[in-house]
Amino acid sequence: GRHEVWSWKTASKESLCLMWQKVKVQLMLSMSFLTALFWYCRRLYSFLAQLLKRWSNYLQRQLIRNLSVLPEVDLLGYSAREWKGETKQAKQMREAYEELFRSCHIKYLRQVRRDNYSVIRAVLFQIFSQGIPFPSWMKERDILKLPEKLLYSQGCNWIQQYSFGPERYTGPNAFGKLRKCMEALKTNWAEISATRDHEERGSKCNTLFSDESKEYKLYEAIKFIMLYEVVEAHERIRNKPVHNLFSLLFARDSSSDPLSFMMNHLNSIGDSICLDQVELFLLGYLLEVKIRVYRLHRFNTEEFQVNYPDEYRREWNEISLLTEDDHYYHIPLFRT
Repeated sequence: GRHEVWSWKTASKESLCLMWQKVKVQLMLSMSFLTALFWYCRRLYSFLAQLLKRWSNYLQRQLIRNLSVLPEVDLLGYSAREWKGETKQAKQMREAYEELFRSCHIKYLRQVRRDNYSVIRAVLFQIFSQGIPFPSWMKERDILKLPEKLLYSQGCNWIQQYSFGPERYTGPNAFGKLRKCMEALKTNWAEISATRDHEERGSKCNTLFSDESKEYKLYEAIKFIMLYEVVEAHERIRNKPVHNLFSLLFARDSSSDPLSFMMNHLNSIGDSICLDQVELFLLGYLLEVKIRVYRLHRFNTEEFQVNYPDEYRREWNEISLLTEDDHYYHIPLFRT
């Protein structure tokens, strides 16, 4: 009986040992597999993370490269980089920038692409980024119908000679292109102004102002609105007084009527010229914003700070521009 009990215990022990050896081998194989899988997943994760980081950096570089309004930079740092040396002009510019920093609380600026849309771009970007709504007159009228009204109701067939900035286009398709420009302005303005979150609105602005084909439509729409208002003012001036800025505009030999205004001024904006002072008055008046311009080349004169228009309503929003030469404009940023 003792021998049978011993044999049973021995057999059980051997069976357990054999089973454990098999389980041990399986566990080791499983652990090796899991370790290899973990190592592989970790390498894959690291590879994907690096790939995603490179792609993100590439997209960011492309976005910044395409941005027509660059991220903010330090005002005095920008001044030191752009105006080195001891020439009279360089010293005056650095003094003007220091005055902006010290007295006007302007600490940063956003550079705007240097082309002949510069001032319209700087104004429209601020209107969008601040979430400023449509001007009151634009809420009452559908701007999509303005090209049709000008062409058919007022018989201005000469708008077929309208040129779209660098695209010196004229012809019967001008009407359709103008309508697409008006649609782009109305759609993007409505969408961005309805965005309440500041960061989200800024992201939408950066996306919009990094697409040339889209942003140029906005600028051409603004140009056409200026033309439309000049036509309206020219019709009204026969019967009653109009705003003083229209009197100034029509007093120029080059813009004595809407057609000459279009041919000699608007058609070249975006191509070979920028807005001049009278047209900047008109831009602020139409968009119902007070445009305060810091003219650094007029430092230490009464024309260092100028408002466009000089007559504005209290409820109008204010935006600011900074220029060194009345041609290219940047966006100053205030910090208290």
